[in-house]
Amino acid sequence: MPEPEPELVRKPAGGCYRACVNTSGPATRPPGRGTRIRGTRQAEAVYAVLDGLPGFFSAQQIHAELRNRGEHVGLTTVYRHLQVLSEDGRVDAIRDSSGETLYRKCHTDAHHHHLTCRNCGRSVEVEGRAVERWAEQVAAEAGFTDVGHTVELFGLCPECGTS
Repeated sequence: MPEPEPELVRKPAGGCYRACVNTSGPATRPPGRGTRIRGTRQAEAVYAVLDGLPGFFSAQQIHAELRNRGEHVGLTTVYRHLQVLSEDGRVDAIRDSSGETLYRKCHTDAHHHHLTCRNCGRSVEVEGRAVERWAEQVAAEAGFTDVGHTVELFGLCPECGTS
């Protein structure tokens, strides 16, 4: 019996999303398959699906939407494309309370963080100038360079906070 399709819209079960953003740019990848997938039909199909989705979704949900649109792209290929799109800064990636990575099309080229509702999953992009300055100061004092950081911001959105 075939497995049921994952739901396209997902609400976290009592947990929170954790926003993970690295300021140091994409990690250096060895030349190979990760750098060759850009511009392929499958990569464009994945990006087109992300362009039409309203929020963060898992690779399985994105794969299901591709199948609903008649695209024949394997789940492993979807994961690989999402990884490269995330490293390139074209896709935002956050982790939900279970540790699963969720993706959405990035709406800005500037470094940013996400403030995410732990009840409904709604997420907004926020700047963190104080965090950026603090990270640079701590790194400089310790003699570190090329430092990245992860910031996790969560709370209740206006709708969930009033119910």
